[in-house]
Amino acid sequence: MVKKSDRERPIAVDLFAGAGGMTLGFEQAGFDVLAAVEIDPIHCATHEYNFPFWTVLCRDITEITGAEIRSQSAIGDRDIDVVFGGPPCQGFSLIGKRVVDDPRNSLVFQFLRVVLELKPKFFVMENVRGLAVGKQQKILETLIQEFQFQGYQVQKNYQVLNAACYGVPQARERLFLLGAREDFELPKYPQPITQPVRLNNSKYKKLSNLPTAPTVWDAIGDLPEVEHYPELLRKDWVIAECKGSSHYALILRGIKQLENDYSYDREYNLQILSSSIRTRHTAETIKRFQETRHGETEKISRFHKLHPDGICNTLRAGTNKYNGAFTSARPIHPFTPRCITVREAARLHSYPDWFRFHATKWHGFRQVGNSVPPLLAKAVAAEIIRTLNASPFKPTLRQKLGDERLLQLKLSQATRYYRSHSQFTISPRLAAVAK
Repeated sequence: MVKKSDRERPIAVDLFAGAGGMTLGFEQAGFDVLAAVEIDPIHCATHEYNFPFWTVLCRDITEITGAEIRSQSAIGDRDIDVVFGGPPCQGFSLIGKRVVDDPRNSLVFQFLRVVLELKPKFFVMENVRGLAVGKQQKILETLIQEFQFQGYQVQKNYQVLNAACYGVPQARERLFLLGAREDFELPKYPQPITQPVRLNNSKYKKLSNLPTAPTVWDAIGDLPEVEHYPELLRKDWVIAECKGSSHYALILRGIKQLENDYSYDREYNLQILSSSIRTRHTAETIKRFQETRHGETEKISRFHKLHPDGICNTLRAGTNKYNGAFTSARPIHPFTPRCITVREAARLHSYPDWFRFHATKWHGFRQVGNSVPPLLAKAVAAEIIRTLNASPFKPTLRQKLGDERLLQLKLSQATRYYRSHSQFTISPRLAAVAK
């Protein structure tokens, strides 16, 4: 667990935590996210690797109570500052058919239940913008009414935020619902700090004189070309050197830091290029990728070719095996005729290079695509910090990352690991199941 300093940081709980995009964003804003709840063992293992000093509870949200979250983490009887999370949203998505009675929709009310049991000062719920459209809006309105009935104020003028307005080189719009206990003021929504790059035929309007968001090439242009490393056909990391990094890339590499980044520094080797296993493409596919113009969609694969001077289209997760095992379209690299790597996707999502994902492309892309970009989460979390009137500070303690074997577990192994997992004894059991 994290060693206590002379000053206490505000504490938080992440529900539907995934690999940890929102956890990281809230940590960067100055929170200690003492507990994270996630049902998927693969996501739990990745979360545990990146945040080994906090508690991940591999549990079904419908079967866990607020009391268990408190007792099985370092929270105990402390007053929780914020509970946040993004209940699975496929039933609300604007892509394809929207199904109001999708059973996943009921998980927004499980979020409500756990928030009411934990009684935090604030809550933040993230979801797709489709939740505020048509019949789905009734679900959202019912949720808001129930929160109000139970003693929480809710921002009725809920907003859809675009990650590109908060320093992320990706067009990603998400609905955020903010709430506060009646004894606290409601937090405000964060003001944009950047605006999307406006290329020809851009749908984005100019936002006053804000600087533009980092571009695709700002994000990935310094990364070594994975095609030069044959070993990346069989493993996901290699020792390599980045060159000519942009300001944005230097921040993600850990060479520069944002003044308002209050996350724990991690111990990691800057020379390791991780989450970069290669994809084998046929000669025909390579030819089609080469012939596709920047910013256009390749006609057969329907993959979007990234424009180096623009921002990335929304990175999507696809579905797991229980929901059709659909692989979402992966962008094409702007200059090399191949799909981007998980690391390149992570850069476009604002993950720092020390943050690692599952060793396979399937799980790695799913973890990135399912998550909230950390810089977007950080912008929302900073408003909670301001409303708390807290003074965020950067800890002096440098944290170690977890056991790398967590990133290599198959689903069956990860399931066995968490079925018998004691939160504080990792290595012996992990060594046994990872063989």
